[in-house]
Amino acid sequence: MEIRVLRYFLAVVREENITKAAEVLHVTQPTLSRQLAQLEEEIGVKLFDRGARKITLTNAGVLLRRRAEEILRLVDKTQEELDAQEEQIEGEITVGCGELASVQLLARFIATFQQSYPAVTYDILTETADVVKEQMDKGLVDVGLLLEPVDMEKYDFVRLSMKERWVVLMRQDAPLAGQAAVTPQDLAGVPLILPRRLTVQSELASWFGDAFRKLNVRFTSNLSSNAAVMVDQGLGYCICVEGFLPFWDNRRLVYRPLAPELTATSVLAWKRNQPFSPAVAKFIQHLQYTLRMGRP
Repeated sequence: MEIRVLRYFLAVVREENITKAAEVLHVTQPTLSRQLAQLEEEIGVKLFDRGARKITLTNAGVLLRRRAEEILRLVDKTQEELDAQEEQIEGEITVGCGELASVQLLARFIATFQQSYPAVTYDILTETADVVKEQMDKGLVDVGLLLEPVDMEKYDFVRLSMKERWVVLMRQDAPLAGQAAVTPQDLAGVPLILPRRLTVQSELASWFGDAFRKLNVRFTSNLSSNAAVMVDQGLGYCICVEGFLPFWDNRRLVYRPLAPELTATSVLAWKRNQPFSPAVAKFIQHLQYTLRMGRP
């Protein structure tokens, strides 16, 4: 005797009509009739007296209704208890990420996840995509927010819709601060701070074209926040993604977009075929479901 069929039986009891019950259950009337007939055959008793306008229960049907209600109350209570246990999932999720605008999306994912799993805590590692991937390979980072381009051969991932815009960070009194945007020609000869990642440098090389080989590169840096300190000291212009810059003190430093515009995308990734803790597994499911539903 299946739980599903017991729910069918009780629906017919409530509606006193197979056709109406079928509509409520979103099944066809012949399917419901067949299920009821099989139920009667399985338990070996007649459950219904079928009248012209409605059906009524036999004595055996009354007994089954009482037992079915008890069984289904127990089933529903058990499911509620299991769900409540699931909500008590605890543990720590380690997330690696760069200084990116899409960290705002990551924060929204975590905020909505916390509503269901408030006991979970988080460890945030701020690093470049290369370092985050290395930590994921070692099992030290569970989920990485990575700026593309990045080799994803060993990872499952979801791509985020937010664009990461490349800009030039400079002092307020820098000669280029008076411009609305910065071109490759504007950056010829000026001291520059570039990202440390070679794949990102290749993207910038395509943007600069032939002028890339003649650039005056004074620094490379893996974190834009540290590069910003060098900019503040007048040591160069920093080419970086906009990411964290809106939170920087704009009374000292300003940034201008590249022209032509250069943007990148980011992904949330995790190691393929990696065993995860219940908290991490639930978080990954949450990421996939949320994006599939078009949120956040």
